[in-house]
Amino acid sequence: MDVKDLKVLIKMITETDITEFEMDNSDEKIIIRRGSKTEYIAMPAAPAAYAVAQPAAAPAVAGASAAAAVPVVAAETGETINSPIVGSFYRAPAPDAAPYVEVGQVVEKGQVLCIVEAMKLMNEIEAEFRCKIVKICKENAQAVEYGDPLFVIEKL
Repeated sequence: MDVKDLKVLIKMITETDITEFEMDNSDEKIIIRRGSKTEYIAMPAAPAAYAVAQPAAAPAVAGASAAAAVPVVAAETGETINSPIVGSFYRAPAPDAAPYVEVGQVVEKGQVLCIVEAMKLMNEIEAEFRCKIVKICKENAQAVEYGDPLFVIEKL
């Protein structure tokens, strides 16, 4: 294959969403790859304490559906600040640093509450309004899903 044909082939590949092209014949072998290698990250499973469960005081009624189960976090009163992304929850900027917030603390609008790490990017989660931290719902370095409650708060 001459250089002109190779340039045409590269142009065709870059104009599509193909990330890898391989051609092999008796005379030559051509491999073209675009982008970075895919990286797989193993995330630990959520602890059983955060699974959906029936309250211990209320026995299950025969014929009751699984939709009647009550999540443990939903029992809390107040509003929640939820995770905007999937990642790992961190209470402090570094393992040896003090946490951004503690239970009972009043935080101002724009103050950093925690970090959610997603694909090696540290995303600071900030308070959108003045509030008081009632409960911290996640443990440090715990995996979080989109929409998971991070904090139970009281608006001030």
